[in-house]
Amino acid sequence: MAEGKSTSQTGAWSTVKPFANGGLSGMLATCAIQPIDMVKVRIQLGQGSAAQVTKNMLANEGFGSFYKKAAIGLTAGAIGASVGSPADLALIRMQADATLPAAQRRNYKNAFHALYRIIADEGVLALWKGAGPTVVRAMSLNMGMLASYDQSVELFRDSLGFGEVSTVLGASAVSGFFASACSLPFDYVKTQIQKMQPDANGKYPYTGSLDCAMQTLKSGGPLKFYTGFPVYCVRIAPHVMMTWIFLNQIQKVEKSLGL
Repeated sequence: MAEGKSTSQTGAWSTVKPFANGGLSGMLATCAIQPIDMVKVRIQLGQGSAAQVTKNMLANEGFGSFYKKAAIGLTAGAIGASVGSPADLALIRMQADATLPAAQRRNYKNAFHALYRIIADEGVLALWKGAGPTVVRAMSLNMGMLASYDQSVELFRDSLGFGEVSTVLGASAVSGFFASACSLPFDYVKTQIQKMQPDANGKYPYTGSLDCAMQTLKSGGPLKFYTGFPVYCVRIAPHVMMTWIFLNQIQKVEKSLGL
């Protein structure tokens, strides 16, 4: 009877382990990258270069400004597990709020207040503004991340004869770069859609994601979608790298514990 219970528990852990490992490594990476994400969003909102944004945030809001939305990020992440896009919308709007003139700020108190206000002011469907590029961004990021990692491991380990540490670091770096390159255009459109506000006549600058993409392409060409790529890459690539590194270490610990 005890043996049956043990076998059952082992089978359950084997099923859950990939999700637990991936979630834990992703959360650890997210905590380390939060400040860069703040700078990235503000660059996409036209607040200047990485140096200018960082300098202004430090001068006007203090070092805590890089983490004062961290709780919102964690809340958004928790909500995102079940509702996804609405939580991401709340996070983007709160990150963008400080860049707006005082009269235009939404002044959301927290993620839940943001969701309540969006529903009250704009209707339930407004929660899914930017849902299309949000989903495509996630797909493209994962595609770039996963497809390049295994190939890079083979290159560094089998072709170049790198050791374990060098292979993980090198493959993670390559994976991070391709994840950034594949996902930034969708991230740019997502940010523009999620932070837009109506003009005096109640008209929004974009009718949807496709309209935003077409207007961006027309006004700035293909490279416009890669606005802030260095900072985005610095935000995404280390996150991807740390995700792989944490995952590798978590798997080692589990192996040593016989899990």
